Parts: sequence; C-alpha cells; structure tokens
Amino acid sequence: MGPLPIDSTTAMLPTSSSSPLTPRQEIENKLRSLAAQVSETPSGKTITQGALIEPLQRINEVMRPRGLEFDISEESSRIITRVVDRDTGDVIRQIPAEEVLLLAEQLEEMQGRLISVEV
Repeated sequence: MGPLPIDSTTAMLPTSSSSPLTPRQEIENKLRSLAAQVSETPSGKTITQGALIEPLQRINEVMRPRGLEFDISEESSRIITRVVDRDTGDVIRQIPAEEVLLLAEQLEEMQGRLISVEV
C-alpha cells in the first residue's frame, strides 16, 4: 500500500480565522518570516552587525518570556545565546561560553604572529 493521494480539500492550511495559535506556532511563524527576509538579501552582500540588531530584537521579544536571549558579541561579531532564569534574571548558560569568546579573541590577536613567512 502506497502513500495516500493529497487533494486540495484535505490539505488545508490553518488560516487566521481558525483557532488561536499556540506560542510555539507563533515563534515558528516569526522565525519563518525572519528567515524569508534573510533569504531575500542579495547573495553577494555580506550581512553587517548593524543589520542583525533589529531582527535580534524582534526574536528577543518573542523568546525572552521563555528564558532565551540572543546578542551579538561586539568584539568578534558572534551570536551569543543565553538561557536565563525568568524569575531572577540570572544567566543559567551561555553559548558560546565567556571563556571560549576570550580564547577566540586572543587567537585572533595572535593570528599574525603565529605564522612567520620569510621571502
């Protein structure tokens, strides 16, 4: 027995008039729209740190009540994810860890000094 055929009457997508969206569905919808915006940028252009600030703020508005925060490291322009205790505001976990960020910064500083080429 093969897969059942799908016709337009059985494959209905939820509309705005249907039941209210769950928090998960809201997050998925917002992430899809952000992904669509990013995919619309020309492939030849590099996304700058400034261009990421506004989308990160929108993501944080949705995720902060669930204990997640996203930020951009000013030194290395890396995305930092933090799991935060919603009651106290304490950082439970940070990815990448602060030590990893410091190590990466030191390696970038030493990059020109590690390899010496004589011509």
